[in-house]
Amino acid sequence: MNIAAGTDADSDDRDALLQEARRLRSQQRIPDALAILARLQALHPGFSRQYQERGHCHILRQDAAAAIDALREAVRLNPTLPASWDMLEQLYRMLGDTAQAAKAAQHLASLRELPQEIVVANSLFVDGDLSPAEEVIREYLRKDGDNVGAVRLLARIRQECDALGEAEALLKSVLEQAPDYNAARLDYAMVLLQQQKHREAQQEAEHLLEHDPDNREYLKQYCAACVGLGDYEPVIDLYERLLVSPPLQVTEVADLRLWRANALKIIGRQQEAIADYRASLAARPDYAVVWFSLANLKTYRFTEDEIAHLRAAESRSATMQAMDRIYLCFALGKALEDRGKYASSWHYYERGNALRRAAGRYCPGVAESCALRLKQTFTAEFFAARAGWGADDPAPVFILGLPRSGSTLLEQILASHSSVEGTQELTEISRYAGELSGSDPDCGLPVHHEALQRLTAADARALGERFLAETRIYRRLGKPFFIDKMPNNFWHIGLIHLILPRATIIDVRREPMACCFGNLKQLFGTTNQEFAYGVEDIARHYRLYLDLMRHWDEALPGRVLRVQYEDVVEDIEGNVRRVLEHCGLPFESACLSFHETRRSVRTPSSEQVRQPIGREGLAQWQCYAAWLAPLRDALGDALTGYGA
Repeated sequence: MNIAAGTDADSDDRDALLQEARRLRSQQRIPDALAILARLQALHPGFSRQYQERGHCHILRQDAAAAIDALREAVRLNPTLPASWDMLEQLYRMLGDTAQAAKAAQHLASLRELPQEIVVANSLFVDGDLSPAEEVIREYLRKDGDNVGAVRLLARIRQECDALGEAEALLKSVLEQAPDYNAARLDYAMVLLQQQKHREAQQEAEHLLEHDPDNREYLKQYCAACVGLGDYEPVIDLYERLLVSPPLQVTEVADLRLWRANALKIIGRQQEAIADYRASLAARPDYAVVWFSLANLKTYRFTEDEIAHLRAAESRSATMQAMDRIYLCFALGKALEDRGKYASSWHYYERGNALRRAAGRYCPGVAESCALRLKQTFTAEFFAARAGWGADDPAPVFILGLPRSGSTLLEQILASHSSVEGTQELTEISRYAGELSGSDPDCGLPVHHEALQRLTAADARALGERFLAETRIYRRLGKPFFIDKMPNNFWHIGLIHLILPRATIIDVRREPMACCFGNLKQLFGTTNQEFAYGVEDIARHYRLYLDLMRHWDEALPGRVLRVQYEDVVEDIEGNVRRVLEHCGLPFESACLSFHETRRSVRTPSSEQVRQPIGREGLAQWQCYAAWLAPLRDALGDALTGYGA
C-alpha cells in the first residue's frame, strides 16, 4: 500500500477543484480560476492537468511567458497531453521560436501516431487515475495483445495498485518479446526491488548499465538494490558522483543528499550524515522526510529556531501532503520530548499517529483471526508428525518479537561475537509464508494456513535450503552463524521450525508500557507495523503477541529462548552468557562492549546501540503517564502477565 498516493476522496476533491477552475475560466473569471489552481497545486503538486488548465488561463490573459511555463510543467509531469503540446507549438510560433515550436510539433505528431487508447490510458495513469487507466488499456489489449508498450503500461498500473506479482509477470513477458526494451527492464528492476528481490534487481540494473553506464536512472536503481543488499560503501560514492553532474534540479539535489545521508547513518558516520541531511534541507527547506530523518537519529537535538520552523511548517497543513504532515508531527514530538516539553510532545505524537492510522488499512480482527488459524494448524501433534524435517543447518539465528523491544540491542551484542554475522531484517520468511498460504491484502499476514499441511518432507527441506541460498548474499564475512532480525517473524515460528529445525530462535520481550509507548512514538518506514499508530491497536497487538508466543511455547517446548530487555539492562554479562550458551557459542568479552562494533544497522535504534547500555529507556514512558492511562487500561492483565 502506498499511503502517499492519496485516497479516492482526495481524487474526487482534486477533480472537483479542477472542474471549478474550468468553470471560472469559462466565465472569464481568470483571477478566481488561478486562485483555485494555486490551492490545487499546493494539495496535488504532481497533478499535470492543473498546469494545462493554468496554461489556458494565461493564454486568455495574453501572458505567453506564463502560459509556456505552465504548459512545460504539464508536459514534464505528463508527456501524453496532446492539448498542452498543441498550445506550446502555437505559442512558440507566435513568439518566433521555431526550434521549440518544431520540438512541440514533433511530440504532438508522435502522440498522434500512437493508438488513442494508449495515450488516454497513459495520461490517466500519470495523474493517478488508476482504475479508469486500467479499464482503457485492458480494453485495448483485447484487440492488440502483442503491443509491448501497452503491456508495459498495464504492468505499471498494476504496480501502482500493489499487485506486484502480476506486474512482475507482465514485465517479464514484455522482456521475453523485446529484450532491448530498456524502459521496461528498468520497470522490471523496480518491481523486483519492491518485492525485496534485491539481488535480481541489482542484476537487472547491471544489465542496463552495461548499455548506458552514465544513465542517472540506472545508477539510482543500482544504488537502491545495493541498499537492499546492505552494501552501502559504493552507494555513498555513487550518490556523490551523481551530485557533481551539471546542473541539477533542487528536488534531485535534496533527494540525493537524503539518500546519501541515510547510507552514512547506517554505517555509523553520523556527523557526515547530519551534514548531508542539512545540505538536503538547504536545497529544499520544507522537505519533511529529512526533518524526520534527523529526529530519527535519536541523538540529534533541534535548535529553538529549527523547532519554530517545524511548527510553522506543520501549521500549513491545508497546503501539505498528508505524509509530509505526519513526518513533521513525529519530528516535533521527538524534538519537544528532548526538551522535556512532554505535553506539547505528546500533542504532536498523538496527531501524527492519528494521521498515520487514518492513512492505513490495519484491522486488528484480521491479525487475531490469523493467530487463531496458526494455533489450529501448528499444534504439538503437527510438529511431532514432522520431526526431523527441514534443512539440517544451525547457521540462522532469528531474533524476533515486537518492534522497540530491544531486539537491535541483542542483535548488536551477538554480532560482536567472532562467529556471528549481523545482516538485517530479512524478508524471505514472510515471503515464503505468503507464497505458501497467500497474504491478506491489508496486513500481509498469511490466510490459508491449511496449505502448510500439504507440505512434504522434501518440500520443507527444499524451502530451508532455499532460505540458506537466498540469504547467502547478505553474509559477507563468512562466519558460521548469521542473524535475521525481522521482528514480525514471531508469526512464522512454526514455519521456521519446520524448514530450519536447528536454527536458533530468540524472542526479545520488553515491559508492555515501555514497548507500546516506544511504538507509539516511532514512525516506521514501511507498512509492516500498521498496528503501531493507535493506543487500542498497539495494546491489542501486544496481547495478541503474548498469546501467540504462549502457543509456540506449548507446541514447541523449549524451542524459543525468551530474553527480557530489562534483564539485559540490569545484568548484561549474565544475560549475554545465557544467550551465547543457548546458541552453543563460547563467551567473548567483545559482546559486552558491543557499542564498539562497527557494522551497518538499519533500524531506528542504530545510534543507540552504538553507545554503552543505559537505564534511561526503562521508564521513559512515565514522562507521558498523564496521557497513557487508556493504554494501561487496554493492556489489562498483560501488564503483569507478560513475563509468564
